Amino acid sequence: MSVIGVIPARYSSQRLPAKPLVDLLGKTMVQRVYEQAMKAQRLDQVVVATDDERIAKVVRSFDGKVVMTSPDIKSGSDRVAAVAQQTDGDIYMNIQGDEPLIAPEMIDQAARVLLEDPAAIVGTLAKQIESSADLMNPGVVKVVLDKDSYALFFSRSTIPHVRDELDPARWLGRHSFLKHIGLYVFRKDFLVRFSAMAESSLERSEKLEQLRILENGYRIKVGLTEHDSIPIDTQADVDRVREILRVQQNNNP
Repeated sequence: MSVIGVIPARYSSQRLPAKPLVDLLGKTMVQRVYEQAMKAQRLDQVVVATDDERIAKVVRSFDGKVVMTSPDIKSGSDRVAAVAQQTDGDIYMNIQGDEPLIAPEMIDQAARVLLEDPAAIVGTLAKQIESSADLMNPGVVKVVLDKDSYALFFSRSTIPHVRDELDPARWLGRHSFLKHIGLYVFRKDFLVRFSAMAESSLERSEKLEQLRILENGYRIKVGLTEHDSIPIDTQADVDRVREILRVQQNNNP
């Protein structure tokens, strides 16, 4: 089965304009993400899906593959669906375009969620939460699973609630909590169906598009990973990633 990795790269961004073109020690963010994705072993092809010729020009400059999509598309998954309708593939992965440090191993782990379970139509990843700060942070999305590793729910709230422990700082000692990693993998036919679904009420409330899938009665298979990633949303995030890259370069001259 062919697996195509798609990197949505939208020019407009409320918090960080032209985010895909941010310079990260001599390479744009979109190039850094592309190069990490190309290191994955389970991807047969990697493409950038963009709505802007400036981004497309940069991708072509480093010999990357690019597909132009409509500027009216609102979400990353919808942009991946637009690519699926223009290309031949069995499985499509939505690789977040703002995570330049994403581990190739994480991409392979996400692909295996569908490759190893023929019954699964959409998959994603989660990792164990290790700090109380992450546990209580609404910016860290939590997920709870059933016994077969399918998602029961995703939330910005801390789920599950530990009723018998009044101090949330001690919850990690009472239960194992999972952080959702926003890396999605879809079978092509379901991806096209998903993009045609209307925004759901839970999705609007939590601002989490994966809840549209659950609310429409479909299931999401979740693989576990030991890797984490750092999404870039602000200038402070840019500075943090630049420093990490400097350390990496100094350690590997």
